[in-house]
Amino acid sequence: MTARQVVVTGASSGIGEATVRLFRERGWSVIGVARRADRLARLAAETGAHVIVADLTREEDIRRMTEGIIALGGATALINNAGGAIGADRIEEGSADDWRRMFEINVIAVRNVISALLPVLRDGAREHGSADILNVTSTAAYFPYQGGGGYNATKFAARALTGVLRLELGGEPIRVLEVAPGMVHTPEFSLNRFGGDAARAEAVYDNVPAPLVAADIAEAIVHAVELPAHVSTDVIIVKPVAQSSIYQVHRGELTPR
Repeated sequence: MTARQVVVTGASSGIGEATVRLFRERGWSVIGVARRADRLARLAAETGAHVIVADLTREEDIRRMTEGIIALGGATALINNAGGAIGADRIEEGSADDWRRMFEINVIAVRNVISALLPVLRDGAREHGSADILNVTSTAAYFPYQGGGGYNATKFAARALTGVLRLELGGEPIRVLEVAPGMVHTPEFSLNRFGGDAARAEAVYDNVPAPLVAADIAEAIVHAVELPAHVSTDVIIVKPVAQSSIYQVHRGELTPR
């Protein structure tokens, strides 16, 4: 590997896709990873990114992904973005299958990808002097809310995983970073959460002035990775101005008093 190369998971839509595009605009070599081959093919054609089709809940896919990354020259940065929320039920009424699916993609897959790619990232750090692991969590990793039991639990776990990894990699030139988005209006996140109910998904953002979009989070991710190697922005929480907290969202025009 002669140039720095970044791996972005969940690259076929939303924050992952926006992150691939921005890294490419900044001159990075990028490997986008996701399940949907058609969307990855389009992304590759439009951006020049390398792509690998993989379901990160399948360990055999992670092994194949790792082999593909090595064949493409390795990596100096990993953006663990793949994930999602399923359902908004009370804990007593929630689906155990939904919880399992969220833990598989939001926690276990993140651990498995990190474990598989750490040797690759260490090689990258030896060549370039440093490497990065950035996990995309959520404000749900910090603030529990009703109807978010399963998602909160998985994102709290991802946050803990990130903190422990930072301790375990102490003494190595590998930054462990976290970006925790708040309200982000992406085409699929709420739609997936509410089982395809478009009206319910759109109601989340109804009359909210300027909710974040995927490109805003991509800016935070790329900024964190492009800072000088000795600077670690351990946690970046990103919310729209209208979202004072996870419990308070202003709806309507923002005006000075």
